[in-house]
Formats: sequence, C-alpha cells, structure tokens
Amino acid sequence: MVKIVRRDAFGGGGHHHHDGKSGARVPSLQYQLDESEVWRAHQSLDHYQHRGNFWNTGKDEELRRYIYTALIGIMQGCVAYFTNMLSAAFIDHKFESAYELLEEGHVVWPFLRFTLTQLGFAMIASACVWIEPIAAGSGIPEVKCYLNGIDLPNVGAPLTLVCKVLGVICSVSAGLPVGKEGPMVHSGAVVATTLTSGKTRNDRQVRDYVACGAASGVCTAFSAPIGGVLFSLEEGASYWGPSLTWRTFFCSMIAFTTLMCLNTIGSALGKVGYNKLFSFGNFVWVGQESAYSVYELFIFVALGCFGGLIGAIFNNTNERITHWRRKHINHSKKRRFLEVCALSLMVSCVTFMLPLCYTKCTPIPSDPKTEQEAELFTKLVSFRCRAGLEYNELATLYFAEPGVAIRQLFHLHRHAFSDTALILFFIPYICMAVVVYGIAVPSGLFVPSLLSGATLGRLVGNLANKLYPNLAFSNTYALIGAAAVLGGMARMTISLTVILLECTGNEEFVLPLMLTLMTARITGGFFNDDLYHIHIHLKKGVNFLESELKSNPRHHDLTAHEIMGENLVFMRPVENVGTVVDILQTTNIVVFPVMDTKDGNVLVGTISRNEMCVLLKQRAFGHPKKANMTGKASERIVHNFLEYDGKRFAPLVDWKTLEGSYPRYPSASEVRVSEHDRECLLDLRPYMNKAPISVQEEASVGRCYEIFRTLGLKLLPVVNRHNQVVGTITRADLASDALAQTMLARGSKKSN
Repeated sequence: MVKIVRRDAFGGGGHHHHDGKSGARVPSLQYQLDESEVWRAHQSLDHYQHRGNFWNTGKDEELRRYIYTALIGIMQGCVAYFTNMLSAAFIDHKFESAYELLEEGHVVWPFLRFTLTQLGFAMIASACVWIEPIAAGSGIPEVKCYLNGIDLPNVGAPLTLVCKVLGVICSVSAGLPVGKEGPMVHSGAVVATTLTSGKTRNDRQVRDYVACGAASGVCTAFSAPIGGVLFSLEEGASYWGPSLTWRTFFCSMIAFTTLMCLNTIGSALGKVGYNKLFSFGNFVWVGQESAYSVYELFIFVALGCFGGLIGAIFNNTNERITHWRRKHINHSKKRRFLEVCALSLMVSCVTFMLPLCYTKCTPIPSDPKTEQEAELFTKLVSFRCRAGLEYNELATLYFAEPGVAIRQLFHLHRHAFSDTALILFFIPYICMAVVVYGIAVPSGLFVPSLLSGATLGRLVGNLANKLYPNLAFSNTYALIGAAAVLGGMARMTISLTVILLECTGNEEFVLPLMLTLMTARITGGFFNDDLYHIHIHLKKGVNFLESELKSNPRHHDLTAHEIMGENLVFMRPVENVGTVVDILQTTNIVVFPVMDTKDGNVLVGTISRNEMCVLLKQRAFGHPKKANMTGKASERIVHNFLEYDGKRFAPLVDWKTLEGSYPRYPSASEVRVSEHDRECLLDLRPYMNKAPISVQEEASVGRCYEIFRTLGLKLLPVVNRHNQVVGTITRADLASDALAQTMLARGSKKSN
C-alpha cells in the first residue's frame, strides 16, 4: 500500500523520502527534456525573431557542436601524445640507469636503484588517486555509468583529468602490469566535459560530448578512429542516434589527425608520422602465401574458448580480491597508499629476480629479414648477457615497454622466445595483473590482457609448430591469443575486432579475429560478466541499467504497482513557499510529480528540485492576498509577470534564466526565506513539465524498465485508469537488487 505523504495545510510533502529499495545514493542525470510553458514560449519567440533569416538558432547551435567537437579531438590528441612521450621517456631512463650498473658487474645496486625508482613512480601515481579518488582504475566503468545516466561526483572535473594523466604516466613508468590505453577513454570524457563546461544547457548535450570524448580516447590510444566510434557505441553510450554517430566519427578523425601531426615532430616536415601511440606493426610471412590455413580456424576457435575461460577466471579472481580490498583497505586512504607501495615492491622483485635467475643467453640474429625486425632486434634486452650479441629472453619481456614487448611477440622469429621463457613470463605476469587491477593507481586492462594473451598464443603456436611444422608461424597465434584473452576479460566483439584490425592493418585477420572474439565472449559469458560491469556493480549506490532487463521469468509477473516506492511525496500546482522549502531541505528527491488535489490527485506534470531551487532563489513567488488564485482561467503572463484577474502577482522566471543555471543550480541549503516569505505562494504551472511520461499501475516491470531507460528518465509516475497518481518509480526501483527484494517480499506474503 502506497502512503501519500501530506502533513501541511497547503498540501506539501513530509520527511519521508523516496529512494527505492536499494537506497540510491548517486543522483541520476536527466536526458529527457521537459516541456513547460516557459520553454514553449521561449521556442516560439526564438522562431518568431528568426523567421525568414538564413542564419538561425539551429544553425548557430550546429556550428557550435562542430567547433566544440573539434576542440575535444584536438585536446585529446595532445593529451595522448603528451602521455605517450613522457611515459616512454621515463621508462627508458629507468632502465638505462639500471643497465649502467649491471654492465659494471653489480647486482645489488642495480636492483635497489630499479626498485626504488619504480616505487617512487608508484607513490606519485597513488598520490594522484589520494587527491582525486575517482582517478583510480581505467575510468571506463565510470564513463559507462555517466553515459548510462548516473551522475558520479567529479567524474568530469578538470582535477580528475590532471590526476588521471599524471597518474597513468607514473603507474606505467612504475613497471606495474597496467596500460595507459584504458585511462585514455576517461581522459577523453573529462576533456569533453572540461571544454564544454558552461557552454552546454542540459545533461543530454553533455552526454553526447562525453560519448565523443570517449571515442577520441580509444582512437588516440590505438590509432583506431573507426574502432573508437564502435567502442563508444558498443561499450559506452546507452543512448545512441545517427547524429551522434557522425559526431563521434568527426571527433575521432580530428583526434587522429592531431596525433599524426604531433608524431611528425622530429621527422621530415610534411611526412606523415606513423609512430603510433599503440601499433602492432606490419605482419610479414617469409616463405608463406598466407597467415593461416582454413583448418587452423578450428584451432583459433579453441584458443578463443581457452581465452574466454582465462578471462572468466581473471574476472572472478579480481572480483573476490576487490571485495576483500573494499572490506579491509579501501576505507582508508593511508592503507590504499601502503598497498600500492607493497605491490610495487613485489612487482619489482619479480620482474628483476626472475630474469636474473634465468641465465640463458640467446644470440641476437645477424640477418634481419625486414626493417621492422631489425628495429625490434635493437630493443632486445641483454641483462647480464654480452651486449649487442646476446639477449635475455625473460628480461626482454619484463623490461621492454609493453607495446614493444607485444610487437616482439608478434614479429620475431619462432625461436626468439623459448617455451620456458614464455611460461615464466605468462604465469607471474597475469597473476600480478589480477592483483594490481583495482589498486589506488590509474590503470588500464588492455595492455596486460594483450601482452599475456600474446604470450599464451605464442606458446600455443610454438607447440603447434613442433607437432605440425606446416602450420602458421607463431606470430599469428600470438595475435589470436591476445584477442582471445582480452575478449575473455572485456567481452567486446565488434569494436575490438576493428581496433585490432586497424592496429595490424591486415584484413586477412578479419575472420580469425571475429571467430576468436565471439567464442571468447560466449565462453566467458557462461561464467560471469565482463570486468567493467563487475566493477560497476561493486560500486555502492550505483544503479546501472543494462540495455535490457536480464531474463528472469519471475520478473515478468511483477507490475508497476509492486515495484513503485512506498511513500509518495508530491507538489500541487500552486504551493506554499514554506512547504516547498521544507520538502527540499528534508528530502533528496530530484523530481516531484505535480498533482491536482482538487481533482482527485490527477497527474498534471512534473517539476525538478533544481528548477524549484532556482525559482526560490529568484523569488518567483507572491503573497496570496495579491491575487485570487481560484482558477486557471484568471492566470496570464504580462511583461514577464504572472497576473491573476488583472493583478500583478509574481515575477516570471524566463527559460534563459532557468537554462543558464545549468549545471550549477543552487542547492536547497542555499535557499533562505523569511517568515513572511514562507506564507507566500509559488506557482509551478508555468515551469512544470506538462507532458510527463507515465505508466499504468498494471504495466509490467519490463515495460517500465524499457520506458525508463530508453527515454533517460529520472522519475516515472504510476497512475491508475483515472490518471490519478498512485506512486512513482525511480532508477533505484528498477535495479536488479531492488527487483530481487520485491520478489522476496511477494513470496513471503504468499507464504503467510
């Protein structure tokens, strides 16, 4: 039974608040635009003023979108270049200082210098998260939440961008098994919100810019503009349209152009710089006509299944570690910082001691078959072997920059890395990666997945070539293995296929990559969700709405009446100012239904908390003695004032004032009214949304879910056949935990 909360003489609300079964703590975004009288008046006036003109408001807004979208792409291209350049310089300096001591025959001093250098970088990265906690991790779950309609605090703040970029540079330089490609998505989103701050007028516009920023982030991370658009479509944006498609494409194009231009620095003027931020290089098969044979597709499918299984184990293990971390570490910034230091020391010991114990020295080939292979030979790490003549296989994998290590696994000849070296790298590396992902540093998932997967694929390729020498080279299996493990963890298909293809530049791999990624997704999906969704659901107070309600036969029996909130707090078309202030200051409701209590609680509109705070701040109210407000027929607008029966009642707040308050609306605590003001009346009729979306109380939960998510609502009123409000549904009521509690409550009632 729904309780309608009325405790005042004027028909206001009480102290009860509607926050759903699961207790929504994170506010939602409003993607559905309201239709109020002041909005309609503004639209009509604008159309009248620009009638017959070539240049109108629509074209002006279109030009602004082009400009801001281009600026987002340019800025993100600069951020990506800056991140890549500094991280590469720090990594080179770190290893050069250790190599100098190693060449002199020392062991302890190089180890201490190497360990302390990595610890220093890790401490800086963790300090960035100490300053801005939301900068931790890859940021992809946070961006997905924002695009889903969840307003996480500081997710798009400028300080977040600084901490994210500086932190990921240091975490990569610290030698942790993390990548900088994932955080590029978050940095692109923050660039979008920062550049458009104060220029946007509603959450929908910000959402579209964030989607463009996320696409440009993927584009600059992998030099994959098409893959960036598809990533934003497949993994990011919950609301999509044709106009957003070309805007994300335009933003990715500008970001890619900026990055390519910056890469020409230091090279011949005008020569296109293909020094990509992340590249797999050119695949060449000497003595073979193709990269693989048809019957090897079955091996690739099997490798995809294995990668999906590894991804499921990785995700499950990381989820358990994250649960433990939340219980014992995450409640204290000091503990999170100390955890980073401890793990940095552990990673340094493993990455230094294992190559030190691996005493095998492999001769460097003197006859590179391609220019690319010759360049990769120069990246081989000697590490206590004869410099320029021999290299340490394990040190090459651990000490090389991750992107270089991946290219070496993809392109060096089949005997470059022994099975023993591959095993000694794969097992410790993926174990360290599963522990490190989620600590208090900015970190990505792509590179650890690709590097460990490439190692696994190379190992499978070596074994396959020993059994059947006519099979494809090991580098083909390395690429398929990288796709399998990353697909098993992230469960991406379309976007990841295109990203990998753009990185390889070879269309021969279309079919193997499609088969592998699809198989990895299906296999991993049998056991758990992808790692991003796991971390989304681990966030407290975050109610993420999937594209469709998860299939549960019991949910189809639920109706809107059963899942709506227990208490109903609402507004009347004309409310007492004191009542409005009390409601706003004692509840956290973001949208209120407006009900005509004189007509049996009929729904006449909705009004947001933000709009009412602006109205109170603008003193858009009047004393009841100034006008007879008994009927709507007496109301009219004259010279920006509300008049009743020809008497001026209260100033009218126009749409530009309401719109201009976004996104920094005054809070309820900032509203100050005197005792005299509390007796005044606030007319909500010109400002309320007069075309609210509602559902019948017998509507299924599936229909409610579809309407709420598709339209991007904050509140969904539930009405009976007489259009009388009987309750409201919020995002929290549609969360999976809330629906499960409703099912339990229904079961207990039936048993009683």
